[in-house]
Amino acid sequence: MNLPTPLITSHALAQPADLPALDKVLHKSELTSAITQHGLALVTQQLRLLLSDRRTQALEQQLAKSEVEPANLIAQLIERLGVLTASKLKTVINLTGTVLHTNLGRALLPDCAIAAVTQVLTQPTNLEFDLETGKRGDRDSLIEDLICELTGAEAATVVNNNAAAVLLMLNALASQNAVASKAEVIVSRGELVEIGGSFRIPDIMSSAGSTLVEVGTTNRTHYADYERAIGEHTAMLMKVHCSNYAVVGFTKETALSELVKLGQQHQIPVTVDLGSGTLVDLSQWGLPHEPTVKETIQAGADLVTFSGDKLLGGPQAGFIVGRKALIDVIKKHPLKRALRVGKLTMAALESVLSLYRSPEHLPERLTTLRLLTRDQADIQQQSERLQPSLQQAVGQDYAVSCEPMLSQIGSGAMPIDSLPSFGLVVNYQGSDKANRQIMRLERWLRTQEQPIIGRIHKNALYLDCRCLSEQQAQLLQTTWSSTQL
Repeated sequence: MNLPTPLITSHALAQPADLPALDKVLHKSELTSAITQHGLALVTQQLRLLLSDRRTQALEQQLAKSEVEPANLIAQLIERLGVLTASKLKTVINLTGTVLHTNLGRALLPDCAIAAVTQVLTQPTNLEFDLETGKRGDRDSLIEDLICELTGAEAATVVNNNAAAVLLMLNALASQNAVASKAEVIVSRGELVEIGGSFRIPDIMSSAGSTLVEVGTTNRTHYADYERAIGEHTAMLMKVHCSNYAVVGFTKETALSELVKLGQQHQIPVTVDLGSGTLVDLSQWGLPHEPTVKETIQAGADLVTFSGDKLLGGPQAGFIVGRKALIDVIKKHPLKRALRVGKLTMAALESVLSLYRSPEHLPERLTTLRLLTRDQADIQQQSERLQPSLQQAVGQDYAVSCEPMLSQIGSGAMPIDSLPSFGLVVNYQGSDKANRQIMRLERWLRTQEQPIIGRIHKNALYLDCRCLSEQQAQLLQTTWSSTQL
């Protein structure tokens, strides 16, 4: 039964004069640990704000006398300090079924990368110092040889993401054109992609000072379409790998090998944006085949761009690999410095790239590949262990079942392919609207001290366990067994 909120009688109301002095509260022993942790300046600032808020409430006759007791004020102050200083960047438990989830940080780094980053965090490094000559060095040189070894490229450079790689490549090569303002880049209409955050190839070309020349149609582009479009201002022939969507049915695209011949005939560079990019043939582990960087270089592409934090399984970064003459031009462009990566990214990239020297060990050493190749039976066993504790936590108004489901790779990689998985499905059985109650449950999980992120589908909450570590599973089992919605 809902009882009415008791009224505060006039004799129980606090007056502004009832508020203690700031110094009196600060000198209370109960604040000693808070001052040690947060510092006297911050504690004093927040206490002053708290007293100001309470003074306003007292003037409006909305404050009980008990609220101005020093003990109560200190408790409120400590709570405020905790909220204020809590990190906004939280680790979450990913039960969405998407392995490379852009909103949740994409690829998880393997242990070797974490160790490498930790080391360079605490000590000076030779980031831009050549130990051989004792002079300033090129930070790309730290991993360029390794990238070239793995891709077969002549040279390479690294920037902070693949969008930056495309932007820099277009800017640098457009500036090489005799009339830069009229530098034209020829792209098939079926490859004018948009990725997350409204990153659109046409917009990037415009901001890079290039003129987009669209050829073909959405579903069919022929060799002759490219050939007819070449003119005196053509600076580049560009292919964009459609990694985040698929055009099926009556389709036709011009093979890269044909474009390479056309580019060589007219002395025009041919570039490929692979997007998610991969360094190995994933089909050897039962995953769909994606064109690798090495295959693209071997097919004759002059430059290839791709991401570091998608299928490659590393930190956020963008690569440009290919002909040394073109890479040299790109490295000299003013934008290169603005888009370069720092020592933490370099350390993580080197350690992740080194794993590819032993591809037979990748499934157990590279976190992304381990999650993508995880056995469905293993995921099912984990789900079944969690089902009783979640059922206990949500109560009898909800039904929790273990069911097969389909995971996805994510971040625009292999959009039409799915991975057999397993997880928990929660349905509402009460008399209220099911959708409202499922949304309430989803929010409850999302706002826990350790946020749990699932997905709602057809008025049910799906918790796919593919990305759930054993440590996280044990935490959930313990938490759910002692918590109720």
